[in-house]
Amino acid sequence: MLEGVLQPMHLLVIFFVALLVFGPKKLPELGRGIGQGIRALKEGIKATHPDPEKTTDAAPRDREVQS
Repeated sequence: MLEGVLQPMHLLVIFFVALLVFGPKKLPELGRGIGQGIRALKEGIKATHPDPEKTTDAAPRDREVQS
């Protein structure tokens, strides 16, 4: 459905448009802000969903249902 959406030529066009809109002085600052936002999002996701292999669970996970 979305095959080939971000090909190298598309990325060049996006970069050129961003360069025209924001200018060469603001572009590194904008990229840095986006990177920090993505990093914060990943840390938030890790905080809400701990790694299941690192948790210690004394009860076995494969218990049979007893009737």
